[in-house]
Parts: sequence; structure tokens; C-alpha cells
Amino acid sequence: MAVRTQHGRSFQGTDPRAKDQILARLRSIEGHVRGILRMVEEDAYCVDVLRQTRAVQSALDRVNALLLQRHLNHCVTTAIRSDDPEERQRVIQELLEVFEAGGAR
Repeated sequence: MAVRTQHGRSFQGTDPRAKDQILARLRSIEGHVRGILRMVEEDAYCVDVLRQTRAVQSALDRVNALLLQRHLNHCVTTAIRSDDPEERQRVIQELLEVFEAGGAR
């Protein structure tokens, strides 16, 4: 199944196990964030909340590593093997943009 991106591109052919692993981690993070929300609502001790937000950030970093690995193994590899120099440059530029300024646009 193809997924459309904000730039009109899609990703196909992913290893379903990798996708399942990413989704499981994101669902876990979602639950963790809900727990942090409750902590703030209940006026939990700030340092305890900070510890939890750091744990979520670490979990997001692991998700980002999985997504980058998936992108490098499929999209970037395909583009680099392509005969289209513009496509090769595009994927390289995309990665540079993501890592410049933390991916913020």
C-alpha cells in the first residue's frame, strides 16, 4: 500500500515487520504522553514530569532511527542506483534538510 507524503511522494514495499515495530513504538509513546498529561493535570512533581518527558524524547529518537534506517535501506538506495541524477540529488537534499535545524521548517 502506498502512502502519500506532504510532498506528493509515497513509500511502498516496506518490510511489514519494520512498519509494525515503528507503529508499536509510536503507540507506546502515545500512551506515555497521555500519562504525562495526567501527571501535569494532577500537579505531579516537576522533576518527575521532566523524567517522563525525557523518556518520551528518547523513545522518539529510537523511532527516528528506525525510520531513517528504513529510508536509507529503501528510498535512498533506490535513488542512488537510479539513472536520474536529479533523483539522487533530491534524496540527499531531503536528508540534509531534515538534519539541518533538527528537521524544522
